[in-house]
Amino acid sequence: MSDAPVESRPAGYLDLAKAVLYREYLIFVRYPANAAGGLVFSLVFFALLFYGGRMLAGQALTDSIEGIVVGYFLWTLSVGAYSSISNDIGSEVQWGTLERHIMTPFGFAPVALLKGVAKVVRTFLISSVILAVMLVITGTTLQLNLLTTVVVAVLSITSVLGLGFAAGGVSVLYKRIGNWLNLLQFGFIVLISAPAFDLGWTRFLPLAQGSALLQRAMIDGTRLWDFPLVDLAVLVGTAVGYLALGYLIFQRATRRARRLGVLGDY
Repeated sequence: MSDAPVESRPAGYLDLAKAVLYREYLIFVRYPANAAGGLVFSLVFFALLFYGGRMLAGQALTDSIEGIVVGYFLWTLSVGAYSSISNDIGSEVQWGTLERHIMTPFGFAPVALLKGVAKVVRTFLISSVILAVMLVITGTTLQLNLLTTVVVAVLSITSVLGLGFAAGGVSVLYKRIGNWLNLLQFGFIVLISAPAFDLGWTRFLPLAQGSALLQRAMIDGTRLWDFPLVDLAVLVGTAVGYLALGYLIFQRATRRARRLGVLGDY
């Protein structure tokens, strides 16, 4: 037998993606109580919204319940995507491990992005369970074409990943701004509700175009290939544009923090 050493190859982005996805799986399996707590909180919050609103608004709420269910589903996805980036970056700053990530061959931004993608996958599964329970609670039926729903929802929350990167970059520079970052999550409600105001320019805001198309897909049964090309182009453009802008802001912020010598401070 030959004792020649086995040649090792440098890890690539595929290896990084597998490691990040496996890490997310382990966290979910090892801490099921925390995952269940988030699920219960989301369902209790929706139940309060639904039953409280029905007591106050009566038939008016019942007539618009499909839109509320779809909007809440998109909101849970958005919060998960946003917090997966901004909270992770804030935690790395607090723990003092951000510099280690930046010194790796990959850099911290690709690692944070892949962490965000992994958490979005988990959030999508959890939000799907929340959606199923909401349909049971409200007695509502929706048109759930899997391909259309997944594509539109993923493109919708991609812009939120960009906001998460931008928020993470600000936290690298200014450290303790968690309350402001959490406040932005409630701003997602305004963005998701933007199509109701029927203002043309709002479609270029994060989540707005995705919310409008997801409502049409899940309520009216519109398929992906039935949407006008202009609407799909706006959806893709806002997704890519905000993600690229947020990524750029994060890169600029970390470089500035390194120049100022505050990257490892907290």
